[in-house]
Amino acid sequence: MVESGRQGLERTARDLGISKSGLTRWMPDLREKDLLSGPHDDAQKELVRLRRENELLRAERDLLKKAAAYFAKETSR
Repeated sequence: MVESGRQGLERTARDLGISKSGLTRWMPDLREKDLLSGPHDDAQKELVRLRRENELLRAERDLLKKAAAYFAKETSR
C-alpha cells in the first residue's frame, strides 16, 4: 500500500496494527525478497486460468440450476 502510493506509511501501519517504525524496518526485507513488486508472471497466468475456470464453473452451476428447476416443475404436475 505504501509502495504503490495508495496510502501513507502511518496509515498503513495503523491499518495493519503495527508500529510505523516496525513497518519501516520490514520494508527493506520485503523489497529484497521482491514481495512488493506486485504480481509476477506466474501469478498473473494463474489468475487468468482461475478466472476462466470460475467462468466455466458458474456456467455449469447455472445450467444445473435450470435443469433442477425444469425437473422439479415436471414432477409436480
